[in-house]
Amino acid sequence: MNVNKKQLFLATCISLIVTAMTFAIRAGILADLGVQFDLSDKQLGYINSMAFAGFPLATIFGGLLYNSLGARKLMIIAFVSHLLGLILTIAAGGFWTLLISTFLIGFANGSVEAACNPMIADMYTNNRTAMLNKFHVWFPGGIVIGALVSKFMSDFGMGWQMQIGIMLIPTLIYGYLFFKQKFPESEHIETNTKLNIKALANPLFIFMALCMTLTATSEFGPQQWIEKILGSSGASPMLILAMVTGIMALGRYFAGPVVHRLNPAGVLWMSAIITTAAVYAMSIADGIMIYPAAMLFALGVCYFWPTMIGFTSEYLPKTGALGMSLVGGAGMIGASIWQPVIGSWLDDAREGAIASGLDQNAADIIAGKNTLEIMVFFPLTLVVLFGILFALRKKIEGGRVPQDTH
Repeated sequence: MNVNKKQLFLATCISLIVTAMTFAIRAGILADLGVQFDLSDKQLGYINSMAFAGFPLATIFGGLLYNSLGARKLMIIAFVSHLLGLILTIAAGGFWTLLISTFLIGFANGSVEAACNPMIADMYTNNRTAMLNKFHVWFPGGIVIGALVSKFMSDFGMGWQMQIGIMLIPTLIYGYLFFKQKFPESEHIETNTKLNIKALANPLFIFMALCMTLTATSEFGPQQWIEKILGSSGASPMLILAMVTGIMALGRYFAGPVVHRLNPAGVLWMSAIITTAAVYAMSIADGIMIYPAAMLFALGVCYFWPTMIGFTSEYLPKTGALGMSLVGGAGMIGASIWQPVIGSWLDDAREGAIASGLDQNAADIIAGKNTLEIMVFFPLTLVVLFGILFALRKKIEGGRVPQDTH
C-alpha cells in the first residue's frame, strides 16, 4: 500500500480545523457557561487554561515519542481525546467536569500538532515551508468556520451543547480519512532523540521558546476573551473573530512562501510592532472603529505561529520533531498561565467600574478596554526581543537549513 500524500494532507487539515473550532466555539459559549454554571470570569479563565495546559503536555509527550511511536499512533491518541473531550463537555455538570473535558480537548489539539508538523515536513521535504504554511492556514480557517457556526447556532437559539456536538462531525471525518491510510516513514528529519534533546540546550532555541510564550498570548489572549471583552461594545464579537481569522488564513495561504523568502526575524519583528499598535487601537476604539482595529490585529498576529515553527525547523534542524513540538507547547504554556490572570483583570476592572457608579453594560465596556490596555505589554515586549533577534540575524544565518520555496 503506497502513501497517499494528498489524502494524508487533507486529513491533517481537517484535524487542524477541529482544533481551531474548539477555540472559536469555546470563545463563543464562554458567557453561556458562566451563566449556566454560575462561574466567575476567573473560573472561566481556569477552564480556558486547561485547553492551553493540555496542549503543551501533548506536544512534550508527542515530541519525545514521535521517533518511536510515529504519526499514526499520535493521531489515534488525538482522535480518542477529541471524542472523549467533546462528549464529556456536552455532559458537563459544572466547573470540575468542564476542567477535565477542556483538558482532554487541549491534549487532543496538542497531539494533532505533534503528529502533523513533522509528518508534513518529512512528506514534503522539497517544499516543506510552503506546505507547512498551507497546513497552518486551517487554524485561522477553522476559527472562521467555528465562529460563524457558533453565531449561526446562537442566533437560532441552539444551546452550547449543540455547538460542542457539531464538532463531532469533522472529528469523525478526519478519523476515517487517517486510519485507512498508510503513514510515511521518517526519512528527512532528524530522528535521533538523544541528539534532539541535546540540541534543545542551544541558547537560540531557549530564546525562541520564551518568545513563543508571548506570541501565543498576544494572539490567543484577545481571541479567547473576545466575547467577554467586546460583547458590550456595540460590535459583534463573533463577526470580529471570523473577520480576524479570515484575514489570517488568507495571509498565510497567499503570502506564506513570500514570507519565507524574507528573513524570518524581520517578519517576526514587524508582526510584533503591528500587533502592539492593533491591541492598543482595540483598547480605545468604539463601535464600528473596532473593526479596522481588529483587521490590523489580524495582520499583526498572522505570521507569528507558522513563522516560529518554521524558524525552528530551518535554524534549529537538529531539534527535529521534538523542537517543533516544544516550541508550540511553550506557546500554549504561556497562554495557559495567563488565561486566569486575564479573567481576574476583567473581574477587578468591572468591580471597580460598578463601585464607581457605572451600570453593568458600561462597566463591561470599561473592563474590556482596561484589560486590552494591559495586554498591549505582551506584543510590546516582543518588539524589543525580536528587534534584538533581527539585529543579530547575520550571526545566526550560518546554521540555517536552505528551504525550497516552490
